[in-house]
Amino acid sequence: MKKSLFFHLIILVFLFSACQSESSVTVVKLAHSLDVTHPVHKGMVYMAQKVAEKSGGKMRVDIYPGGQLGNERELIELLQIGSLAMTKVSTAPLEAFVPEMKIFGIPYVFRDDEHRWKVLDGPIGKQLLLSGEPFYLRGMCYYDAGSRSFYTKERPIEKPADLAGMKIRVMKSITSVKMVQALGGSATPIPWGELYTALQQGVVDGAENNPPSFYLSKHYEVCKYYSLDEHTAVPDILIMSTVVWNRLTEQEQEWLQEAVDESVPYQKKLWKDACDVAFAEVTKAGVEVINPDKTPFMQAVQGMHDSYKGTSIYDLIQEINAIQ
Repeated sequence: MKKSLFFHLIILVFLFSACQSESSVTVVKLAHSLDVTHPVHKGMVYMAQKVAEKSGGKMRVDIYPGGQLGNERELIELLQIGSLAMTKVSTAPLEAFVPEMKIFGIPYVFRDDEHRWKVLDGPIGKQLLLSGEPFYLRGMCYYDAGSRSFYTKERPIEKPADLAGMKIRVMKSITSVKMVQALGGSATPIPWGELYTALQQGVVDGAENNPPSFYLSKHYEVCKYYSLDEHTAVPDILIMSTVVWNRLTEQEQEWLQEAVDESVPYQKKLWKDACDVAFAEVTKAGVEVINPDKTPFMQAVQGMHDSYKGTSIYDLIQEINAIQ
């Protein structure tokens, strides 16, 4: 307990000013939990380069990767008090702070990638980015994190019934837990950094994630079945503390948002390349990639969709369905 408290005090001292002036340079601190090889990290590096270019060196984004400054929840909390300027999080842990974000954890909300980006790039997506402002969290953009599918140790998932009796790791998200339960599995929330060991030791029988994460985490060394049911498409969101955003000048806000916007297509290209590499490498390592019929999976979670009737989330599902 004392060690944990000491660590957090050190972080707070380090981040005493999340956006400070070093002589005439405005410094914005960005922290996240990804490895530096991850395409989302590389997208943020590109964004930081663009900020420096646009501002002529008057503004700088310093990036702290790999969970150096805390896990996703801790980083979100630092944003809320203005001790950190920016972070990248999955929408799953964000739903504990911004209720509307649970829409992304509901399976088969999007028909395909084209439909997903029509939603994210349109009015609904923009509205969701700003839905965290009452909680001091401003969404800056979505980064592509693909679709999430199941990977398992002992047997492949070809239909929902195959999940019966299986313990599946999920993110710390009530919606993710409900999704696995709806499909017949037993959901077990485990921190990402502890998952490799949990799989090795049999704490869980499998997990679910996108192809680059499956590969870069080396989970393919333990799990030899990857079933592409693509149940959810949970984007990464670059978010900023509204406390820090409001400290910036209008010109600085413009530089930053323009740089963020320009980093999105760059990151999408990196993501596609990373998926191609991931599939090639895990297949080479002996992983069996399965393409199950998605219809039974969609039917199995219909009750989960219906459970939101009478709520704003159900209305949002209908709005998304109406987008062609």
